[in-house]
Order: sequence, then structure tokens, then C-alpha cells
Amino acid sequence: MTQLANDRLLRALLREPVDVTPVWMMRQAGRYLPEYRATRAKAGDFMTLCRTPELACEVTLQPLERYALDAAILFSDILTIPDAMGLGLYFSAGEGPRFERKVSSREDVARLGVPDPEGELRYVMDAVRTIRRELNGRVPLIGFSGSPWTLATYMVEGGSSKDFGAVKGMMFDQPQLMHSLLDVLARTVTAYLNAQIAAGAQAVMIFDTWGGALTPRDYREFSLRYMARIVDGLARESEGRRVPVILFTKGGSGWLEDMAETGCDALGIDWTLDLAEARRRVGDRVALQGNMDPCALYASPERIRAEVETVLASFGHGEGHVFNLGHGIHQHIDPEHVRVFIDAVHELSAPYHT
Repeated sequence: MTQLANDRLLRALLREPVDVTPVWMMRQAGRYLPEYRATRAKAGDFMTLCRTPELACEVTLQPLERYALDAAILFSDILTIPDAMGLGLYFSAGEGPRFERKVSSREDVARLGVPDPEGELRYVMDAVRTIRRELNGRVPLIGFSGSPWTLATYMVEGGSSKDFGAVKGMMFDQPQLMHSLLDVLARTVTAYLNAQIAAGAQAVMIFDTWGGALTPRDYREFSLRYMARIVDGLARESEGRRVPVILFTKGGSGWLEDMAETGCDALGIDWTLDLAEARRRVGDRVALQGNMDPCALYASPERIRAEVETVLASFGHGEGHVFNLGHGIHQHIDPEHVRVFIDAVHELSAPYHT
């Protein structure tokens, strides 16, 4: 086992003492970096970038060469799972991800199987192994997956959606069919994340991007229920250390207490809730990750530092905070503003850990 030179992230996720608050960013390997754009151009298209482990490793490590980040996150996409299920993922200019085949009937669901993580998704596992080797203990590697509900929205809609009419129509009119789809997705995500852990991921995160589109009742039945099942089925120790699990529901601030009951180690918080309120509600049951508005990075360096201080003060003294944005970084952010952000977190957080 390679000894970690910087394990702040893992300790913070388990609410253990750290010297400064660890920080990483959702989408930290992405289009705001000129070196990422160059590598993507070399790959030719997004999915080739994802499916080529050496290139996925290259872009995963790019932000760590620029910034003093406390974690790397696997470069991949949440839609690798439905693609491996045979739905034919492609990206259309100006429209985002699309599928050649939608899931809309019992026959469609019956045709879905659980992909072999070391078969159809071997390229993801090879990327994890390659990244771990190249990191050589520098910082931990985070693996991830989309939640069953979020994956289902893309599979039933055939791509992105503004009103979720098709997937919610299935949920309301054919709830058992929706449960059948979510069941196979929960089994798939469990196997996928466990394979990432076996390949070397040292923490994992479940992105429930569209859970916030549901009512409280439907969120608990069609989203949280399946995430809890996944958490229950994950390997929680590898290489002699606990593997922390982070749940993130965008727009899910109304359900933090329920999320904390799943057995996860940490909750991602978007920018619509103060961390002080989130901490009051969940106590010391879980760590909190977040939650600066990504648009703050468009501001001046002075204002970015002020926003960092505001978030740190909101969480307050003590352990169990991983600094992050409330969602992914925007593609037009100035990379130098990111440096101000990362450095400010480390500099300004030290007094909160004494």
C-alpha cells in the first residue's frame, strides 16, 4: 500500500482532525483549463477521452499540477453506465448527451443487464488503476457514479430534459416499472463503485443531480431508497483504511436528515443552504462537503477570498468539513481565480482547526 503524503480529505470525511480544511472541486478536470481543451482536442471527442485510460489519467492530474488540491477525482462521466447497458451514448453539439435508444417499456427494462465492471466498463477501471499509479500517494483518488434516479432520467428521456415529463410520467403511471429500472441501476452502481474501490479509489461519491426535481415523498421512494441500498452494499474498507462515501443531491437541502441516515460518511451541500444550518440539522452524524456558489469565481480575487471566509465561518470550528463548490466549476472561469480560491481555503481555514 502506497502511503498517502496528504490524507486530509479522507480524515475530514471521517470527521478526524486536520491542520487545514481540505479542498477539491466538482469538475476540477474540465473545460476551464486550456491544457484540458488541448488534450480533448488530441482525443478527438469526449467519449474517446473517457475511454482512453492514459488520456483520462492525464486530464485527472492536470488540475493537481496547477493547484494545491487535496484530492483527485476520476475523469469519467456518469453516463458510462447506460452506455455500457447498450443504449448508445453520443454527444450532439449544443444539445449535450443523447441516447440512440430510450427506455420506455417493460421490454426495454427487461433487456437491461448489469454490465461487468471489468468487461464493458474495463476502461474506467483501467483509468482508476493508471491514475493511482501516477498519483503515487500524492493525494487520495475519488471515484464516482450517478445515482439510479439521475441515470434513469437520462435513460427514459433519451438525454437531458427540462421538465422530466417522460421519466416522471413513468414514475406516476407505472411505478413498478420505474422500480424495476431503478433496481437494476442500483445493482449496477453498487458493482461499479465496488470495482472502482478494488481498482484503487479511496473515496466514492454518488451524484444525485436530479433528485431535487422530486417531491419529498417521491424523493424518498425513487431516489434516496436506492442510494441507501447502494451505500449498504459498498465495500467500506480497502488497503487498511475506511473508504468514505459521499452523497450529493443537488437541490436536496430539505432531506439532509434522511440522507444522513443512509450510513454515508458525508453529504455534499449545494449553495442554497448555509453550512451552519446543515451542521445544526445533522450534528456529528456525517461530514459536510461544500458549498461556495461556483459563480463567485467570476468575481475579483478579493471577493473570492471573502466568500471563502464566509463559507468557513458558516461551518465554524471543528472537524468534518471538506471545502468544495456547491456544484461543478463553470467552463469560463479564469484559472487564476481558481488558484486564489484554493490557496484562500488553506490559508484562512487554519484557525478553525486549532
